[in-house]
Amino acid sequence: MYNKGLFHDWVPKPVQLLLIVLLMAVVMPLGGVYSGNISYMVGGTGALSENYIFANYATTIGMGASMPIVLRLKLRFKIRDKIATVLILLGILNYINATTLEPSVIIASSLVLGFLKMIVAIELFLPVMAMIGNRGMFYGVFYTFILVMNQIVGYYAVKVSILYNWQQFFIIISILCFILALIQWIFMHDQYFALKVPLYYIDWLSIIFFISTFMFSAYVFSFGKQQDWLNSDKIINASIAAFVSFALLVTRQIHLKRPYLSFRIFSKNNVLHGLFMLFCLGMFLGTTSIQNIYAVGVLGYDQLTNAQLSLLMIPGIILAGFIAVIWFKKDIPLKIYIFLGFSAMLGYSIIMYFSMVLEFNYESWYLPMFLKGYGMAALFIGVWYYTLDKLELNDMLAAIGLFLVWRTFLTVGLFSALFSWFQYRFQIESLGNLAVYMDGLTVSPQNVASNIKAIQLNAIIASNKKIFGYIIWAGFAILGYVMTHHFGEERFKYGRFIRVLRGKSVIAKRRVKENRQIAEELKDAAGPVI
Repeated sequence: MYNKGLFHDWVPKPVQLLLIVLLMAVVMPLGGVYSGNISYMVGGTGALSENYIFANYATTIGMGASMPIVLRLKLRFKIRDKIATVLILLGILNYINATTLEPSVIIASSLVLGFLKMIVAIELFLPVMAMIGNRGMFYGVFYTFILVMNQIVGYYAVKVSILYNWQQFFIIISILCFILALIQWIFMHDQYFALKVPLYYIDWLSIIFFISTFMFSAYVFSFGKQQDWLNSDKIINASIAAFVSFALLVTRQIHLKRPYLSFRIFSKNNVLHGLFMLFCLGMFLGTTSIQNIYAVGVLGYDQLTNAQLSLLMIPGIILAGFIAVIWFKKDIPLKIYIFLGFSAMLGYSIIMYFSMVLEFNYESWYLPMFLKGYGMAALFIGVWYYTLDKLELNDMLAAIGLFLVWRTFLTVGLFSALFSWFQYRFQIESLGNLAVYMDGLTVSPQNVASNIKAIQLNAIIASNKKIFGYIIWAGFAILGYVMTHHFGEERFKYGRFIRVLRGKSVIAKRRVKENRQIAEELKDAAGPVI
């Protein structure tokens, strides 16, 4: 007996929707570490902040490792048993994070948490996708909801840490997971989704290679600055280990009958261009590290005020999602939508470049954060849709984990580490430039101590402005690239004109429509995996 829904038949539809939304609101923002809490975790454990940045990356890596096998796990276990068990495990992992003082335990817990999180997420995507019907419209609704929840959860993680301590927020999440497990056990049915499939087709060794590849890379990105990059044997050894693990992963996929990852997708034009645009998005998202340095280090904001800046992105996120729903409903080409997303991120960078001064007030954050929220949501929706648009079902499922890690970890981690290194170098250069004007006439020996702080702050501002300047130049180049890219449209219309002359335009349009419907039906079953 199979049941493709989640709940018993006696559960009313509005209650089912409420339970799905509640489960998404708790599970999707889950993380082993929350960025606003890192300073409090450092103070509470006495460990380096790089450990918790590493743990934050580990959550994304666990999500990516889980993606290629979530559908097989969905077909193997009964829905109620799987959801309840995973929620209990998530509650236990959050409790471990709340009670341990060992960073390595939090890193391992974050990796497993990300892996388990996506097992629950796949169960939520399919019913919501079935209700909406259109994959693009689903992305508009889904990403809007998730990005808004991420900002809200990040804010309250900081607020609870200030009122109580950083452990209490993990305890609250743990209790919520246990309560949800009980609720889902009551309302979910105990039947299989479809025909039961075995698990021995899963290549666990490939999963180990996948995790080791990106965990070693995460170590390099997290500890690179602290270890002085290539001057450290640990960074060099971790880089070599990441390369060897990736080589073993690729070699094993070539010889497997059912590969864990598919590399055939890189022959697709839209995949390559989509990955490049995700790389460009990572550059803009990496500016968060510069923004935090400016807000906390220069303007003197506390962690709660800094977290409130993320809430200012919510109106932009909602607007981008609303426009996306209309855009995909009317089947408008993606070029302008993606162009507007990159334009918003470029606008954010330009405003930050010209507004980065010591007198910057809180109200001045409204416009740049609105643009950043709009650009982030629009590019998450539009670029992700375009990247996966022409993939076959099996290739999409096999490559989805690699795309997720590329979008959320590799690109953002790379640019965050790169900006951090440049910020330090440019700051030293700025201090050298300012030293030209410091002598006994401009700064007397008695006033050195009182002026040294202003000198340091101005050096930070000059360094940040220089980085934003390079980002702006790159942003204009990205806009030119987007406007010249075809986004899957036919470059030449001569063939279509001939069909019209021959009276075959009606038949041609009908065939195109039928092929599109068939492709969408296949993707609708797998697209929500992301």
